[in-house]
Amino acid sequence: MVRRLLFAAALLVLPLAALLCAQWPLREWVQAWSRQANDAAQVLFAIVMAAGVVHATRTGSHLVAGPAIRSPRVRAVLVAACVLPWCLFLLWQLTAPVWESVRTLEKFPETLDPGYFLIRLAAWCMVLGILVQSVADAWRPRQPDA
Repeated sequence: MVRRLLFAAALLVLPLAALLCAQWPLREWVQAWSRQANDAAQVLFAIVMAAGVVHATRTGSHLVAGPAIRSPRVRAVLVAACVLPWCLFLLWQLTAPVWESVRTLEKFPETLDPGYFLIRLAAWCMVLGILVQSVADAWRPRQPDA
C-alpha cells in the first residue's frame, strides 16, 4: 500500500510541471490566476518532495553510510541512530504548529487561497515516514552477512 501511495504521489509531477509552465502565460496573456497556479504548484511540490524523500529512505538511496560499512544490519542501526533523534525532535517541534495549521485550514499569506496547511502537513508526514522506515530497517530481521 505504501508503494502505491508513493507511486501516486510521484504522478503528481505531471500536474506540477503543467502548473509551473502555465504561470507565465497566465500572468502575461490571461493576466489572471498565475498566483493561484503558483499556490497549487507549491502544494504539489511539497507532496512530491515529501514522498520522494520517504521513497529514497525506503529504498536505501538516502541517508546511507555508503560502502564503508558492509553489513546492512550495522548500516541500518547506524542510520537509525542518526535519524531517530532528529525525527523525534522535528515531530516534537512541528506537531503543534501543523495541528494548528490544519485545524484552521491555513491559507497562503499572499493570496489567501486555501491549502497552505497541506505544505505543513506534507513536511510532518515526511518526517514521520522517515522515522517509521528507519525503525523498520533497524529492527527488520536480516540474513547473516556472507
